[in-house]
Amino acid sequence: MSEFNIQPGDTLPGRDFKADTVQLFLYNAAIWNPHRIHYDLPYTREREGHPQLLIDGPLQGDWLTQIVEEWLDDRGVLAAFRYSNRQAAYIGDVLTAEGRVTALDGPVAELALTLRNQDGVTTTEATASVRFETGR
Repeated sequence: MSEFNIQPGDTLPGRDFKADTVQLFLYNAAIWNPHRIHYDLPYTREREGHPQLLIDGPLQGDWLTQIVEEWLDDRGVLAAFRYSNRQAAYIGDVLTAEGRVTALDGPVAELALTLRNQDGVTTTEATASVRFETGR
């Protein structure tokens, strides 16, 4: 493990995400999610009471896995991932993904991840386990 110099408390490089309506539509089509709050603004506002189209939870979870995969590069694999959406996120929001190493046990690191909007409100929290490939 020392070959990677990973320690509890280390942070992953952060990244900003900002979905547009095309990305939101295509993502939801790919996962077969037909809920209108992701593509029909009049419905979203008038029937559901939201100010804007909602960025769905699975996309937010995928963004958090992206920062883990980018941090890992080819040094290891994502072994486990769990996320929970905490607050609605909307088209137009800038969501910042951040992560840190919380524990290390040999080649396995535990991570805590968050996605926050431009107001600092956490929209999604996650935990991940990664396993580093030794001898590389």
